[in-house]
Amino acid sequence: MTGWEQVLTLLGSPLMQRALLAAVLVGAAAPVVGTFLVQRRMALMGDGIGHVALTGVAVGWLVGSWAAASPADALAVPGAVVAAVVGSVVIEVVRERGRTSGDLALAIMFYGGIAGGVLLIKVAGGTNANLMGYLFGSISTVSTPDLWWTAGLAVLVLTVGVGLRWALFTVSHDEEFARASGLPVRVLSMLVATLAALTVTIAMRVVGLLLVSALMIVPVAVAQVVARSFGRTMALASATGVAVSVAGLLVTYWNDVPPGATIVVLAIAVYAATAALHPLLARRRTEHDPHPDLSDDVLVPATDPRCDDDAPAAPAGPPTR
Repeated sequence: MTGWEQVLTLLGSPLMQRALLAAVLVGAAAPVVGTFLVQRRMALMGDGIGHVALTGVAVGWLVGSWAAASPADALAVPGAVVAAVVGSVVIEVVRERGRTSGDLALAIMFYGGIAGGVLLIKVAGGTNANLMGYLFGSISTVSTPDLWWTAGLAVLVLTVGVGLRWALFTVSHDEEFARASGLPVRVLSMLVATLAALTVTIAMRVVGLLLVSALMIVPVAVAQVVARSFGRTMALASATGVAVSVAGLLVTYWNDVPPGATIVVLAIAVYAATAALHPLLARRRTEHDPHPDLSDDVLVPATDPRCDDDAPAAPAGPPTR
């Protein structure tokens, strides 16, 4: 089978069609929210929310088993959405009121989320193995309902994140300035936390709850090396997220490797290459003369032998009497 035939086979598979669409949606949406989290110096917030979402998955599984739903995890995604949103709001409230430090609040979410998920999945009649697909991603098992959830939440995240990017950036960068400018700081801060929660839930099928923060943050780190403005950073980070997500999925199609881990490793490799090559490219850009057909823009007559102009005469002193 030729390479072109393999590509046609890939694109003709309903499973791969759903997986590719999910990869594009998640790869585009996750870095948009990650850009705000990096500005707020809360890059690990995605990890904390991801652990809380695991408890939501188990709660959804438990409710589904009580309701005799088929399959048993039919309510896992809605449960994860509710738990993640509640957890993100709690983290933001704790951070805002300053009753405890942000890293301590995240640590409590880490441990409580994992413990709650493991305990509740056992109560629901499942096993810890049932949680592995949510912890590390299982993009090849994305169903049509999962895809609808992913598409709807991704469109919501992109619409709000891009549409309100300047207001959200102002709040994320300097809350005092945003408050002085008349922006609703508390509402916008809660909105950032909610967007982070929704992003975690839509990405858990692609890269898993344990690795979702990497897809939110690493593309932003790549963009920050190159871009010089917030808008360009967001756009480049989103493009990088889509590229590594699709590339990782294609790698796993022809090789038996975990998709979530592959996507994250590719993202880190892109960051390492960008960080290594950027100083060389920047040096070449600095040494390049933007106007080779013109003489230097500024010449100092007294010191530069290429300047034929006479040095300007010294200004006349004040008249003497």
